[in-house]
Amino acid sequence: MLAYIIRRILIMIPTLAVISVISFAVIDLPPGDFLTSYIVQLESQGARVTEEQVESLKRRYALDQPLPMRYVNWIYRIIRFQDFGQSWNWNRPVAGLLAERMPFTVAISLATLFLTYVVAIPVGIFSAVRQYSWADYVFTTLGFLGLAIPNFLLALVLMFIFYRYFGVSIGGLFSPEFRDAPWSLARAWDMLNHLWVPMIVIGTAGTAGLIRTMRAVMLDELSKDYVQTARAKGLSEFVVIVKHASRVAVNPIISVVGWTLPLIISGEAIVAIVLNLPTTGPLLLQALLTQDMYLAGSFIFLLSSLTVIGTLLSDILLAWIDPRIRYDKEV
Repeated sequence: MLAYIIRRILIMIPTLAVISVISFAVIDLPPGDFLTSYIVQLESQGARVTEEQVESLKRRYALDQPLPMRYVNWIYRIIRFQDFGQSWNWNRPVAGLLAERMPFTVAISLATLFLTYVVAIPVGIFSAVRQYSWADYVFTTLGFLGLAIPNFLLALVLMFIFYRYFGVSIGGLFSPEFRDAPWSLARAWDMLNHLWVPMIVIGTAGTAGLIRTMRAVMLDELSKDYVQTARAKGLSEFVVIVKHASRVAVNPIISVVGWTLPLIISGEAIVAIVLNLPTTGPLLLQALLTQDMYLAGSFIFLLSSLTVIGTLLSDILLAWIDPRIRYDKEV
């Protein structure tokens, strides 16, 4: 198991290197350069840029160096100083913007991912075991509705219902009195009370899709010989389903964890705008619209890295659940 994990990590390193090159290309390829845009932005605000500031920025971002050296400087500053560059649109370091918004994004994403799998796996198994029952038809209908309704539309409907009939605003991640307050147990509890809304809105489509996938895979497993053999040995139906069939059927669900997490983070942009969430989605959208390239490139790098890391976690989980997939040197 340890050797398998080490091999997967060694494969991940060159993949991350290629991702960093592509992300830097997003930053460097647009016409002009960061320094020119930054100076123009400062001067439009009435600020005076001195020659010393210009030279300092040139040295900081190696703008007087060839392209390979600019890339090396960018990676070095990220690793050594956690410096992802400057956002000219916000006139702030990118690292500071990420530090403010990324924790909320990760909290919503992990909570949504947890809800998705906790609901999808049992419901998918139940629908397969009770195929063509009334419950199966209900879950199938709800699954199709979840896939068909856009997340932002569901957010608007929930906001209207709660405000119209209960007089409650479900937008935002905090109540007004906690929005700018320092962290405390009361503020954390208030966030948890608001967290269920984005969890349901963002996780609906993913949950519906995984239910359909789990049901289809489980139906295929239930018809296989090893399940019939387990039943013939006198094992209870619960043991046959939970210990044998579902343990194999869950493999395709776990294998997509690496894709699900970054999709949740990048796909919640419109929902975050509708619900007024302090996450990275609106920040990424604004960076792309305003060509704030250091901010946009950093987001692309982080989201792509999350995909690779998530895939690594999926591989480890699959190897732990089903040892047959571990790759030996002879394979």
